[in-house]
Amino acid sequence: MELELEDTELKAVLNRLRRASGQLSGVIRMIEEGQDCADVVTQLAATSRALDRAGFSIIATGLQKCVAETESGRASSEDGARMRARLEKLFLSLA
Repeated sequence: MELELEDTELKAVLNRLRRASGQLSGVIRMIEEGQDCADVVTQLAATSRALDRAGFSIIATGLQKCVAETESGRASSEDGARMRARLEKLFLSLA
């Protein structure tokens, strides 16, 4: 399954990933500077949530595409089942 996102969806995912990248850089800097543990953990949790949201957005788009293809008859029930299994595995890897 290829990653096919609309321009607006792609921009949103990329923005989340860039935000997470910046947050992770901040966490590294905080650790290097010996900042408060609670502040470090708070920023690390925010980074994790940003990554999760990007992943869920990608999976949601895949699910939407899968449903649309199945309903329009472009995908057979076997293809739909295979797609569902792959998406379920991806979803569970983020959960």
